[in-house]
Amino acid sequence: MARTVTTKYDVSEHLRTPQEMAAYLEMCLEEANGDAAFIAKALGDIAKAKGMSQVARDSGFSRKSLYKALSGERSPGFDTILKVIGALGIKLHAEAALTTK
Repeated sequence: MARTVTTKYDVSEHLRTPQEMAAYLEMCLEEANGDAAFIAKALGDIAKAKGMSQVARDSGFSRKSLYKALSGERSPGFDTILKVIGALGIKLHAEAALTTK
């Protein structure tokens, strides 16, 4: 019987357009439940898809520090998040939360 070979799924291989990247981030923001490290990891996935070296240059960070900040192992500062979002060409939008009161 033939052996089945599996590989680790890498979402960054499937984020090809700015629209796909923005939709992925939007979905992650909805699912994060306040977990900043989760959002940082999602930004890391998008940065990897776009090219980490280019994002590092555009955001003003070294490639190494950008990988570390977006690893999902810690929560980077909001200033870091804003610089990375700008380098990715993504905009943040605010929307009133629906209340159930």
